[in-house]
Amino acid sequence: MISDKQFQKELQILIANAVREDIGPGDYSSLACIPDTAKGEAKLLVKADGIIAGIDFAKMVFEFIDPEMNFEPLLKDGDTVKYGDIAFYITGKSQSILKAERLVLNAMQRMSAIATKTAEYVKKLKGTKTKILDTRKTTPGIRVIEKWAVKIGGGVNHRFALYDMIMLKDNHIDFAGGVIQAIEKTKDYLKNNNLDLKIIVEARDLEEIEKILTAGGVHRILIDNFNYENTQKAVTLIGDQCQTESSGGITLDTLKPYADCGVDYISSGALTHSVYNMDLSLKAV
Repeated sequence: MISDKQFQKELQILIANAVREDIGPGDYSSLACIPDTAKGEAKLLVKADGIIAGIDFAKMVFEFIDPEMNFEPLLKDGDTVKYGDIAFYITGKSQSILKAERLVLNAMQRMSAIATKTAEYVKKLKGTKTKILDTRKTTPGIRVIEKWAVKIGGGVNHRFALYDMIMLKDNHIDFAGGVIQAIEKTKDYLKNNNLDLKIIVEARDLEEIEKILTAGGVHRILIDNFNYENTQKAVTLIGDQCQTESSGGITLDTLKPYADCGVDYISSGALTHSVYNMDLSLKAV
């Protein structure tokens, strides 16, 4: 995963671009009918049950729009919420509140939905050693807040992008001439370029797992699209030689049986690509 410094940088890039996209040369609706000196107050109203996420992000947005606004949180990221709860109050120039409104809502609705879904997966895994991972199946341009939401929901972030971890999948392996060739070439590349990156390798069958273990130097083996029986065999074969991760169409219903096979991680793209936004509303007080 990327460093905290890079994470914060990604957030600032996201906010600046989102504000540019939404406001452009000016919020003419507000400029047309609300005086620049007008002050106002609004509250973030929760209109669905779940896990709230994005409160800290909302604070960042308001500060970016207008550092003089006063942000008063009543809840914190990761809290369980119900219909009617109030997440925060925001006070300041009315124009500033309106400029930030849609970005805050869009982000928090999406983040809260992801956190809520992730928490369901985490609950299913209770009593096992398995942790739930996100993937790179995120919405282009807002990956940083979607992965942040997974963490708020109790999940674990996989690699952030293509540059912070090596992940050799089926096409890499085929293009490289085989799994052993792909691993050896990767280890040489990392050494020659003075890069300290962990290597994950996808295995399509038990034979490939044996080859991966023979090559060595791998941090984790991705046991991809295996059934329960072969996943158990794979975990036994790998032992403590490296970490294990199951993936490939695993749903909330099949999550626990795969965890019971003893894998360290299960990755699911559904955490970020298959959610319905939580209903939230910013209302004037």
